[in-house]
Amino acid sequence: MTSHALAMESPLGNLQLVSEADYLIELNWEGAHKVLSSTTRSEPAILTIAADELSQFFSGQRYEFSVPIKPKGTAFHLSVWRELQTIKWGVTCSYRDIAKRLGKPTGSRAVGGAVGRNPIPIFIPCHRIVGANGSLTGFSGGLQNKKRLLECEGHPL
Repeated sequence: MTSHALAMESPLGNLQLVSEADYLIELNWEGAHKVLSSTTRSEPAILTIAADELSQFFSGQRYEFSVPIKPKGTAFHLSVWRELQTIKWGVTCSYRDIAKRLGKPTGSRAVGGAVGRNPIPIFIPCHRIVGANGSLTGFSGGLQNKKRLLECEGHPL
């Protein structure tokens, strides 16, 4: 399947949005761009929509995303990522909270692994996951960007 990519500037640095068909499948941070084997130079509407929604999010004009996404992962990863999408703007949860919601109360580490493999951060809001004590924990875009995203959402850190 052919992938399309769009680079965009953001308050967090340059981001790369990647689509296949009519779905957003990845958001990559500057310096961590993946080499796309079959990338075309055309810019499908889905990437323009995703970039617009992301810009609106950063400016505080959007609290939820409507762009269709299709993350690739295991059944467990997908279940975690669906659960992350239920966390409202400006709210945080712990890995343990997500594990409990999924009926796996001792699955915090597995949830952490799935959160760390999230291919579409921000759209799938893994930045809203914190340690059980409320501390900022790992984030694919770096802890500084996690902090900035939570501040953007008005979360009292």
